[in-house]
Amino acid sequence: MKRAHAFAAVLGIGLMLAPFASWSQAPAEPSGASSQAQPVQNAVPPEDQPTKEQLLKLFEVMRIRDQMQSMRKIVPMMVQSQIQEQLKTMNSQMDPGSKLTADQRAAMDRLIRKYVEKAVNLYPVEEMIDDITLLYQEHLTREDVDAMIVFYSSPAGQHLLDAQPKIAQEYMPLVMKRAAERTKTLTAEMMKDMAALKQSSNPASGQPAKQ
Repeated sequence: MKRAHAFAAVLGIGLMLAPFASWSQAPAEPSGASSQAQPVQNAVPPEDQPTKEQLLKLFEVMRIRDQMQSMRKIVPMMVQSQIQEQLKTMNSQMDPGSKLTADQRAAMDRLIRKYVEKAVNLYPVEEMIDDITLLYQEHLTREDVDAMIVFYSSPAGQHLLDAQPKIAQEYMPLVMKRAAERTKTLTAEMMKDMAALKQSSNPASGQPAKQ
């Protein structure tokens, strides 16, 4: 039962990240446009806010929808790979009698694929567009959006958008490598602390537990 809880915890962390990972390769947003934590006084007055039509035009020239759709195809593989690596490390550090069998690992892989795909679909693209529209309206003026439309419609802006998938393709293996290395270390540290906690909760025979 404890083993199942540990694996479920790792899977749960990956599922929480999956719906939001689609934003990781979207075009960089203007400063102040990505956080709702901005002070109220920084918000754009309603009369100066861009219209939804303006923003739809901006998202079109920025290819936001296409990039989100592309990332939604890539994200499940990324998250699944990361979860599997964590589970593999955790399984290797367990007692021999507690390790997953080959059949159990295969079943776990199928389960991971199933729920990672479900997790990605928890936050549909249309809802993402609606949410980011509200944030852009709060932090950007009509003039800002018009200027951004001009830039992203220009050869330089389109070249930037053309280059982004290639940059992402080269960047993601680096991200996965860094994450795998550091997650392995973190998982080992966590397992060590869990073992120490278990030992402290089960005093050795002959040593009565503290009252």
